[in-house]
Amino acid sequence: MNSIEIKHLTFAYPGAEKNTLNDVNLEIEKGDFAAIVGNNGCGKSTLCKTMNGLIPHFITGTYSGSVEADGVKVQDSDIGTLARKVGYVYQDFENQIVRPTVLDDASYACMNYAMPDYKERGMKALAQCGLEGRENEYIWQLSGGQTHLLALAGVVSLEPEVLILDEPIAQLDPHHADLIYQILKNLNEKYGKTIIVIEHHTEYIAEYCKHVILMKDGHMEWKKPTKEALCRVEELQSCNIFPPQVTLAAYEMVKKQVIPKPDMLPSSMEDGIRLLGGLVCQRSGDREGAVISETEAMVQFRDVSVSYRAVKGKAAQVFGGLNLEIHRGEKIALIGSNGAGKSTMMKMMTGLIKPAKGEVLLKGKSIKDTKPEQLSRYVSLVYQNPEDMFIKDSIESDVAFAMKVRNESDWEERTKALLERFRLTEFKDRDGRLLSGGQMRRASLAIGIALNPEILLLDEPTANLDIATRKEIMRTLNDIKEITETVMIATHDMQLVCEWAERIIVLCQGEVIADGTRDEIFGDMEVVKKSGIRPPEIFTLGQEIQSDAFCYTVDEFVQGFGGN
Repeated sequence: MNSIEIKHLTFAYPGAEKNTLNDVNLEIEKGDFAAIVGNNGCGKSTLCKTMNGLIPHFITGTYSGSVEADGVKVQDSDIGTLARKVGYVYQDFENQIVRPTVLDDASYACMNYAMPDYKERGMKALAQCGLEGRENEYIWQLSGGQTHLLALAGVVSLEPEVLILDEPIAQLDPHHADLIYQILKNLNEKYGKTIIVIEHHTEYIAEYCKHVILMKDGHMEWKKPTKEALCRVEELQSCNIFPPQVTLAAYEMVKKQVIPKPDMLPSSMEDGIRLLGGLVCQRSGDREGAVISETEAMVQFRDVSVSYRAVKGKAAQVFGGLNLEIHRGEKIALIGSNGAGKSTMMKMMTGLIKPAKGEVLLKGKSIKDTKPEQLSRYVSLVYQNPEDMFIKDSIESDVAFAMKVRNESDWEERTKALLERFRLTEFKDRDGRLLSGGQMRRASLAIGIALNPEILLLDEPTANLDIATRKEIMRTLNDIKEITETVMIATHDMQLVCEWAERIIVLCQGEVIADGTRDEIFGDMEVVKKSGIRPPEIFTLGQEIQSDAFCYTVDEFVQGFGGN
């Protein structure tokens, strides 16, 4: 029996020049755990919104074909009925949290359906989603990962047959990402739920999913078992999908004729070790450490303490006695688990958060009494959610805003130049919130550097992006060197860290527990374990094969283990 059955589905948004979905035919069997992959803008989210009836009942457009969800024809039903058939956790899941306490939120949908056992259903859903014991907590006491699980619990409480999650781990540290997928696995295997995820992280697809569905230019290219799908390296890469690094490494080794072609390329660490375990690496780590920058100190934290007031209980301390210096020209990655203090540190540098004790200095001067709008000329923060940067009704207006209100004489010319630099000219009249993920990131960067800040801070700049857009952001970071010398990025993207950063600062529960080069950080197992960070998969593969191998990218692995 099929949970989802789609026949000849075509859809175009109002006013769009071309269809977003083109003659899609798809069957997803009951009990499947399927990943939908494809580049940004290929129609993944649109397809999923046809499964729960948001399209065509809420989002209208040109629609033809048929969709059945758990035996119900979507077009002939209504959103209220379909919500009990297909549950959906959105990419911006925070918007699904509507009540102040955990149990209140988890049971809210059931209460709206006038179910007499709504509280019991909420309790059951919380237990299924790993939030048992937190029923009476306020939602703002939860971490980002727990909030995502609460959004899932609110959906699960209605007991739908199908659960759809759009980028479930995009902004999570490895611990919370693992937790989400373990819970999804349990819902799939123990409770028989059909799980559909839109996912860019192919290493999680390899471990948890049964099938992969490839979307391309609005149509379904194919649906295949996961191992077979992830072996289609060239096809996936042509669609801007990054196969697991273990798979890519084996693929490149076969191409170089270092190893014979196996029946199936590996997609897991265990399979990779079995296939590549006999190789010897010529590349070892550089443990000499980073050269301490002798340029001027741009930002100094001196004995800084910060706490957040709590509705219940004592204030939660984020930092206690933080001391740190950031120098001109440094490219810094700020890493650590959710809640370690990364965003708080950045907000202190912009004046949005003031320390309770100690002081923050910008170019040797305390910013204690300086307003954020005065600091914005020197320090610019690009938010984790790029849509938070958009306050006007067009990209052009958003990019121009800061310059215009400060009466910059050449704001019009600079706005035009920024739109061209970030390839946004053709979208200049569009509302930023209606752009694709990659376009939004580019636009938020343009806004961030509009005032030519000396320090640029980026919070999770590559979250939710496919490989092509991620590489585009990387190129953009390198392109803006002449505008902004000093850049700090807070991220869980360890590939970005290893490819871009010259200095890595590791935060753990408000403390700097490590500060150095990638070899110093990832070569220290105690730091890795304590902070909850996870090195790139290819680094771990190299270490498992040979303990002194330090390979951070597939290219480095192939060079090291490939004999040249």
